[in-house]
Amino acid sequence: MKLLSWHEASTNARSAKRGHAKATTYMKWLLPTHLFLWTHLLAAQTTNVSVRSLSLMDCIGIAVENNFDVQIEQKDVDRAHRRVSLAYGEYDPVFRGDAVHGNSLSPGGIDEQNRPFVGTETKRDAFSAGIDGLLPSGLEYRLAAPFVDSHGVGPSGAFENAAGSVGIELRQPLLKNFWIDGARLNIKINKSLLKTSELALRTQLMDTVARVELGYYDLLLAREAVNVQEQAVKLARELLAANRERIKQGVMAALDEKQAESQVSVQRSLLLSAQRAVSLQENILKGLLSTNLVEWQDVAIEPAGDLAAARQAVDRKESWKRGLAMRPDFLQLREEVERFGYIVKYSHNQLFPQLDVVGAYGYNASAREFSGAFGQIRDQSSPFYSYGLRLTVPLERRAARESHKISKIDREQALLRLHQMEQDVLLQIDDAVKVAETNWERVGTTREARAFAEVALQAEQTKLQNGKSTSFFVLQFQRDLTAARSEEIRALSEYNKALAQLALREGSILQRHNLETEMK
Repeated sequence: MKLLSWHEASTNARSAKRGHAKATTYMKWLLPTHLFLWTHLLAAQTTNVSVRSLSLMDCIGIAVENNFDVQIEQKDVDRAHRRVSLAYGEYDPVFRGDAVHGNSLSPGGIDEQNRPFVGTETKRDAFSAGIDGLLPSGLEYRLAAPFVDSHGVGPSGAFENAAGSVGIELRQPLLKNFWIDGARLNIKINKSLLKTSELALRTQLMDTVARVELGYYDLLLAREAVNVQEQAVKLARELLAANRERIKQGVMAALDEKQAESQVSVQRSLLLSAQRAVSLQENILKGLLSTNLVEWQDVAIEPAGDLAAARQAVDRKESWKRGLAMRPDFLQLREEVERFGYIVKYSHNQLFPQLDVVGAYGYNASAREFSGAFGQIRDQSSPFYSYGLRLTVPLERRAARESHKISKIDREQALLRLHQMEQDVLLQIDDAVKVAETNWERVGTTREARAFAEVALQAEQTKLQNGKSTSFFVLQFQRDLTAARSEEIRALSEYNKALAQLALREGSILQRHNLETEMK
């Protein structure tokens, strides 16, 4: 460490003093400038912010139209619709047609009797057209019209022949694939999945409406909390002004002024926290209302109306009935049980032998030229038909039996999930009913507590004016009143939120806001 001489220390001290004076002068110029710029910046920001007054129904309507989760779920419904249409494609008829030209040469030779024979040449033009298809009853059909034109040179000389037929072939299952086959099973499953997707969309709509309602009441609560804190700041400032006047009159100690100043600072700090909470709740609500947050960045949401609570009668048994009849998640499990029922029916039908009725009917034709063959077909001069039964019995049906057993286990498991969900629904509704009833009681008790706190504060202020109390007790009663007001508005908010939660648990939240017609 280097030790400085007295002269060096004095010089450094004078330099530091001059530097401090310059810094002080600079700060005296800089601070007002910064304050001026900061004030104008805040004023500009405040000016750019627009206030938009929205009711709860306004918020719900905007959210239903713009919410990301709702739009994503809607795509699943659209996809399910396309899959149902795709499943019906099994019944679309298929046209088949071909045209084939062939040429066949065979060499001549000597037969068994040592006689020579000449080679042959055959040219064939084959044409065929047909339509294959399947009907919802399981009937398979095939319309076919094959024609072959053959001409060439054979041992007996030149030849030419045209032959063909027009007919229909049918096959109808009587046992296996009679009640339900793969195509019908696929259609039923996809229809069931469509219902499940629609119920999932309904669940998302209900969840979105509930979240908007809860967010709306949270924003109302946050704004009311600002009002409560503003009243608290006002009370603290009034007490501070009164204490300063009493100190001037010499009837109060200076300590009371410091206590009042401390209370003012505390309440102002709590007011800032309450204002910040409003901004946070606005962002939560904005996230539910829009798919483009930029449009809302300079918008302040002002809930229309005041925070109030209207008594709503609740009946647990009625809520249970509504829940089991309207809860989309519960109805989804019911649909799942029904879907497994289709699979059980199909797997049971696969246990039977394959017994089909088969038949064919049509007209044959044969002539030297195509025109003659077509004429015979037109005249229906050479009909043919056939009918009968075709039986196919597997010697071992292990795969079909095990598949049937597995499908029955799956359905039993789905039934257990349904019963479990039924119990969960009843418990959730029971909890929601109790919360709503308790919160309504809290509304009354907190209102009484706030009224008592107001009377107590007035009485203590009167005692202070008469010199029979101190600022300490008045400040305590002010804090009690602020706490009572906060509890009252919180109870109002919690009761409204409890009703929203109950409607969500019942599955009736869309009807609660008259949205059922729109959702259909």
